[in-house]
Amino acid sequence: MNGQRRIRLLITDVDGTLVTREKVVTEAAKAVAREMREAGIILAVASSRPPRGMRMLIEPLALRSAIVGFNGGVFVNPDLSVTESHMIDPSIARQALNLILAQGMDAWIYTVEDWLIRDRTAPHVAHEAGILKFDAKVVTSFSAGYLAQAVKIVGVSDDFDLVAASERLMQNTLGERASVARSEPHFVDVTDPQANKGAVVATLSKHLNIPPEQIATIGDSSNDVLMFRKSGLSIAMGNATDEVKAEATAVTDSNEDEGFANAVRKFILH
Repeated sequence: MNGQRRIRLLITDVDGTLVTREKVVTEAAKAVAREMREAGIILAVASSRPPRGMRMLIEPLALRSAIVGFNGGVFVNPDLSVTESHMIDPSIARQALNLILAQGMDAWIYTVEDWLIRDRTAPHVAHEAGILKFDAKVVTSFSAGYLAQAVKIVGVSDDFDLVAASERLMQNTLGERASVARSEPHFVDVTDPQANKGAVVATLSKHLNIPPEQIATIGDSSNDVLMFRKSGLSIAMGNATDEVKAEATAVTDSNEDEGFANAVRKFILH
């Protein structure tokens, strides 16, 4: 199995992978992060979250490498200083926003610094604020100025079939002009074409001078499949769908059963 080769970098998703359903980093996850450091293996995190929404991971995991937000839209150092960012083309951002709203979904816009919403009482806003540990900024409308700064646009709905259909519609409509993928059953994310988790693998490979075959990736969602395809070892969480599992070279336990820690020990630290 290609997991037996020496892995020098692990890129992990966050929600559904590194943390539990209650967004907790377990003691086992902290311990295995320490074991990786001692073994000389770099741990990097890549998430659809904004970088500010991953601050709570830095100290418990003693992160020393890149923190990648917005599926690759923004790369930051552990002090959250920005090293690279990819804005959505403003005309594409407007088109994506119109498609989301036309389907009756709520819309959020993320810039490098801010999370913009139109209604603080809308579904998932309070829950997301609790996860990210910062509040959204309420705006009356998504002006051209905001769209010019957009790193990620999110369509939000509790109609999961609608979200899936929206993903397909925007992929077909926007084509290669945007990266469109669901990060959760109720979220569909639109980012710049260079802001996808496959590109994250390529970027970190170049910056850290580590060949892709020595990079492992682990995740649970459809947006993680792109990084699975670019890495030497890919691990799907036990809570992933069968479609996501089929794209990985290995499958671990769920995020409620120490899947992250178990995967690192079994497939990377051996």
